Amino acid sequence: MLQARDIMTKEVITVSPETRVSDLAQTLAGKKLGGVPVVDAEGRLVGIVTQSDLVARIQELELPPALNILDFHLYLQIPSHLFRKVEKMLGTTVADIMSPNPLTVSPDTPVPRIAALMDQQKIHTLPVLEGGKIVGIIGKIDLIRALALEEAGAG
Repeated sequence: MLQARDIMTKEVITVSPETRVSDLAQTLAGKKLGGVPVVDAEGRLVGIVTQSDLVARIQELELPPALNILDFHLYLQIPSHLFRKVEKMLGTTVADIMSPNPLTVSPDTPVPRIAALMDQQKIHTLPVLEGGKIVGIIGKIDLIRALALEEAGAG
């Protein structure tokens, strides 16, 4: 059975929390990446930033649904969600728009488990950690390549 180490991209491009959003956009577009890990000065993983984080910046701000009773507004969504959306829309650095504490896998995680995690958690980019260090990254395209290899081997 294929494992993360068999399908991961080993040359991982990372950014720092201080990276400007405009530079991030150029990196993702120029290298055709779905997302990149965010690492601190010591190389520790602190977050992940994806194309979806950038797309969220250009959406129109939707106010949360509310019930209006006389002059009282009862919001049907937690106000912190709205605050986070505004923060992402106005942020100028990766730290402002990244998702902290990303889900990770180890090099020996089986590919079916990786596929299940990506599907269940609705994520597209998964860092591979070994001993606390990033040793690879897996995107959905890597899963598709693994499927193609298995199909070619079975056929």
